[in-house]
Amino acid sequence: MFATGQTADLLPTGFGRCGTAAPCRSLPAAALAVFAGAFFTLTLMNVEPARADFRLCNDTKSLVGVALGYRQGGKWQTEGWWQVPGETCASLIEGDLNSRYYYLYAEDADRGGQWRGDVFMCTSDREFSIEGVQECFARGFQKTGFFEIDTGNKQSWMVRLTESGQTGGSQ
Repeated sequence: MFATGQTADLLPTGFGRCGTAAPCRSLPAAALAVFAGAFFTLTLMNVEPARADFRLCNDTKSLVGVALGYRQGGKWQTEGWWQVPGETCASLIEGDLNSRYYYLYAEDADRGGQWRGDVFMCTSDREFSIEGVQECFARGFQKTGFFEIDTGNKQSWMVRLTESGQTGGSQ
């Protein structure tokens, strides 16, 4: 896609610009057709195909830390922490989704509060990728309650975190 102001640079010299050195003239119909065709072709070349992702939108005003759990190759996997600023969205998984169920846990970094559930998985205080959900404490991890998201086997999914969905937050 062309940025504002770039289309004038694609016009033949002397057309479409007014000034003391070049009088104002209009383009002949054939030149307009060629220009329009080239613009349309370049526009189509720059169109990206729709992407399938697991996206999270943080509809609060606070920074939120997010952990995600899912099954991969028959094994449980948890990952975190994505930092999602207030009133923004982020792709946690890029590309087609390979599981029907995903599990999410999030914390409001500014005001406390959490989005949690009753499916327990392993997490860590720092960035992590943990295989398995058994014996979290014995392996040096925390045991954290995630909530389940049923994507219905869709190729992409979006979750929105709102302030009304938090538990235990201070206002």
